[in-house]
Amino acid sequence: MNDIVAQDRGAAAPDLLAKTDFLAKTLACTLAQEHIADIVETLNDQDTATIAEVLVSLPFERAVEVLDQPELFEAPAALSLLTDERAAAFLSAMSADRVADIIRVLDAPVRERLTARVDQETRSALTRLLAYPEHSAGSIMTTEFVSVPANWTVAQTLDHIRHVERSRETVYATYVLDPVTGALICAVPLRRLISSDSDAVVTSVVPAHKPISVTPATDREDVARLISKYNLLAVPVVDPANRVIGIVTVDDVIDAMIEETTEDVQKLGGMEALDEPYNEISFARMIRKRAGWLSILLLGEMLTASAMQYFQDELEKAIVLTLFIPLIMSSGGNSGSQATSLIIRALALREISLKDWWRVALRELPTGLTLGAILGAIGVARIVLWQKLGIYNYGEHWALIAATVGGALIGIVTFGSLMGSMLPFVLKRLGFDPASASAPFVATLVDVTGLVIYFGVAAVILSGTLL
Repeated sequence: MNDIVAQDRGAAAPDLLAKTDFLAKTLACTLAQEHIADIVETLNDQDTATIAEVLVSLPFERAVEVLDQPELFEAPAALSLLTDERAAAFLSAMSADRVADIIRVLDAPVRERLTARVDQETRSALTRLLAYPEHSAGSIMTTEFVSVPANWTVAQTLDHIRHVERSRETVYATYVLDPVTGALICAVPLRRLISSDSDAVVTSVVPAHKPISVTPATDREDVARLISKYNLLAVPVVDPANRVIGIVTVDDVIDAMIEETTEDVQKLGGMEALDEPYNEISFARMIRKRAGWLSILLLGEMLTASAMQYFQDELEKAIVLTLFIPLIMSSGGNSGSQATSLIIRALALREISLKDWWRVALRELPTGLTLGAILGAIGVARIVLWQKLGIYNYGEHWALIAATVGGALIGIVTFGSLMGSMLPFVLKRLGFDPASASAPFVATLVDVTGLVIYFGVAAVILSGTLL
């Protein structure tokens, strides 16, 4: 073991790896018999040099299993500390889609060296996978799947599965191909093969119907919807001639959807999506990701100050109106944020499409009016109670002030609901991510218009009294 570790230490950082030698050996012995998920969780708490030493100290096949887990965040950095020979050996033994994920994030010189040293099969798979857009089916597919010609029997198919099982991503589905053209005919679940007559032709054990498949350019969110709709463990990716070039497995889709959902949640919070785990991202990158949107939102909120300056005379005449500005602004922003979140999620799940914007508007209008009436009634009740109980004296025109607050809340909440529901449609129509219509952005927009609505209602109701 000592010889192996010493041989595989990266030439660029021997001292760094040497310091972690004892810890790595201890960890490797402890983790060797643990579940893969537990090994990954433990390694994620270690520094990169320790991870590299542990990978070398583990049995080779066990280390490959660990590296194959997307949850091992420092895998690219750890591999870059190993000798090119050992790193290339690991990469050649891993699943092609995972190798592509790692190669994408390596520095260019390391990427070129390792790509040149992996075996020809892995290099060919990488060339294909790296050519596809990042969020497409082609970018997350694996080229390691089970396929057989349509004239094989069930017995031949099962025997083939036994021989290739260790080198395939999954064996739960076998893809049956035309023996002449190689076109996909059907997918046969392993369960059907096990329970069928061994002498039967493999195509006879499943109903004849068009197989579910996607193209390499299919968005990974669409792949996820197909897998969910048809309850699949994997979906084949086919070329224009309907030949299978890879499969997307359900675990890869889950990882992709977690990433997509994380991006959407971060955007809804009013920031750029992080491309690294929270604990791993540098301070400088965190500032860059968050400062831009905060600055834009601040500029937007400056319009609120401009609106208040415009109504300065009204505020001087009826200073009591300022007491309810926070209530008015937050209610409009909250209603807009609610509507935005609902519509963004509905668009993402394809529950609605761009052409449904008018249906959404017709639904949100009465919803906004009803919600506004509820909040308006609460606002009016608060003013009446405070006045009657002597908690605060709003003056002789307190009833008109209550009516102003109630009417303004109806208008602002209705406007917020409409604005929040329509903005995702506008952004999607313009080609932007609807998640960019984040809650803070909608709230800022509604704050400005909310003040205009508030003082507009006040000018109508309080004209001739306080104004």
